[in-house]
Order: sequence, then C-alpha cells, then structure tokens
Amino acid sequence: MSNEESPMSVVEEDSCWGYLDTALVGRLATSIDDQPQIFPVNYVVDGLSIVFRTAPGSKLDEIVRNSAVAFEADGWSEDGGWSVVLRGRAELIIDPDELALCEKMPLRPWVPTVKKNWVRIQPGQISGRTFAFGPEPTDK
Repeated sequence: MSNEESPMSVVEEDSCWGYLDTALVGRLATSIDDQPQIFPVNYVVDGLSIVFRTAPGSKLDEIVRNSAVAFEADGWSEDGGWSVVLRGRAELIIDPDELALCEKMPLRPWVPTVKKNWVRIQPGQISGRTFAFGPEPTDK
C-alpha cells in the first residue's frame, strides 16, 4: 500500500491543537511511586496549552513533585478517527490574574466535588495521527 493509500496520516502541529479543541475528555499520564498512572480529565485548550482542574490528591501531589507528563485525547466517527499526544510539563497555576482568567473558562467539574486547583500543561512536543476506517485488507 502506498503512502497515498495509507489509512493513517500524520497531523501537522497546528491541526493537532484544532483536534484537541474538539474533544471534551483527555487522559493525563504521569508516574506515581515509579508506577505509570492515567487519569481521565475534562479540559480546555488555552492558546498552545491544556488547562484542567483537580482536587487535592495523588494526581496533584505527583504533578508538584514531578511535572513531566503526557496527555492524550482522541475522537472518532463512522469513517475514521484521530489521536493527539502531547508531552510536556504540568504546573499548578498560582498567579491571581491567571486564576481569575481560568475561572472564566468553560471548565466545570463533572462531579460535585471542590476542584479549586488549576493546572496548565505546557507542551514540549505534540504529535497526532488520523485514521481512516475501512474493511480489513485482503491477501490478494
């Protein structure tokens, strides 16, 4: 199969942000006690960064200790799908002016818990792919 016929294609960086802006849920990957952990989070794209809210706990504690994270989101339809992975640094937002802006973002907790901590993921690298769904290839 030639590259033109490939059911998978690389997404340019600018388009990766566009795809991320269409999803409501992503997965935050970090390490807790030297073990990989993945947390589903609802988020917003803020410029060229990801912002989410969190309550105190293991996720927040680990981000403070080890800011290296990965973030992944994807989407699909009947015809195909996409996946974007961002690797970067997570930082707790503490600046009062920036927190005031965060409060205006369309980002509310899904469950009735208090999530007063805002976290920003600054990207180091971002990559994405799209996938065209179709029939399984034959050996002919």
